Amino acid sequence: MSNKSRQVYCYFWLFGLINNVLYVVILSAAVDIVGPTLPKSLVLLADIFPSLTIKLCSPFFIDRIKYSYRIWSLVTMSCIGMFLVSFKNLFVCLLGISFASLSSGFGEVTFLQLTHYYKQVSLNGWSSGTGGAGILGGASYMILTSIFKVPVKLALMIFSILPFAFLFYFKLDSNDVKSTYQSLQQPNEVEDEQLEPFAVAFTHTNASHSLYSTKQHVSHTLKRLQRLVFPYMLPLTTVYLFEYLINQAVSPTLLFPIDSDEKSKSMPFFFHKYRDIYVTYGTLYQLGVFISRSFGHLVRIKNLYILASLQGINLCITILQSWFYLFHSPWAVMVVIFYEGFLGGASYINTFLNILEQENPEETEFAMGAVSIADSFGVFLAALLGLGLEPKLCEHQVSDNRPWCRME
Repeated sequence: MSNKSRQVYCYFWLFGLINNVLYVVILSAAVDIVGPTLPKSLVLLADIFPSLTIKLCSPFFIDRIKYSYRIWSLVTMSCIGMFLVSFKNLFVCLLGISFASLSSGFGEVTFLQLTHYYKQVSLNGWSSGTGGAGILGGASYMILTSIFKVPVKLALMIFSILPFAFLFYFKLDSNDVKSTYQSLQQPNEVEDEQLEPFAVAFTHTNASHSLYSTKQHVSHTLKRLQRLVFPYMLPLTTVYLFEYLINQAVSPTLLFPIDSDEKSKSMPFFFHKYRDIYVTYGTLYQLGVFISRSFGHLVRIKNLYILASLQGINLCITILQSWFYLFHSPWAVMVVIFYEGFLGGASYINTFLNILEQENPEETEFAMGAVSIADSFGVFLAALLGLGLEPKLCEHQVSDNRPWCRME
């Protein structure tokens, strides 16, 4: 790998890390934000709906926003969001989560589109960085709050400093974008187009936009989106639906006795409270995501529906464990959670690698941003279903003399 490629990889690794770390921290803090009585999917819903909304709308307008403007908006929204999340008032906290979610969704579309210009090395860096966000976010939150006993408010405010790392974007070489963009334009279009760094469109120039009515533009964009549904978006949505049902609805009920005679000697030493089990699951999940997103490009999977099927099996296993208490030791469950994260990360990296390899160059930038709708849509569906699934599982456990899901 050349020095330039290493530099691109490192920058995109950092962008992926920062873009996702706040999202991960918020989900890790879900049990502290809403407490043991409210469904953790309430936090997931606030953490994904704004992100999904911006992704759904972005194909229709994002080509008109310069990349430099996008970066400054990411820094602003992220910092404001995490500041508000640190408040104890639930409404203010959920408002902050929404700001952070908007930033995360907008950032994912932005940087995935940029990988069109820097090719696979940038996608590998971005993917690995988003996986690293899980490790940094989940583990650091667990260490700060569970080991060093840092107050939740202060711990959340510490993370509000990280978004300023987006400003490293301005260290990228804009010539890579200009040369790639110009190669896709007609000669007369290039002469008229005055490009600032990274101020580019999907496939239409400003001149061609003026020839279309809004109705024609929307219709054309919907047709481009429709073509991406079955090969990329549907399997990615399914994987994320299954894994986030596990993460936010089922795993809070995958508990084991801590303060009773039933406590097994095989229980991990760091399980002091029931929240510690939930946070540990989150960390293991993110570890699996990090490994597969970092090295998934080494083992290519073209058929994305295979990964969706395997993730469905994981969901069935965890629901059966929650309902019937099949395993009386957490280690088997911890392995399943790690494997679940591994499959999720593999689905993500293979989906976008397939796009880079299979789509025409003039469609790649649009496709990279548009397909990112799929993972957020899957998470959104999981949040809605989880609002009913977690209370149902918990209610059954209480009636089965396993009231741990109601304890802290």
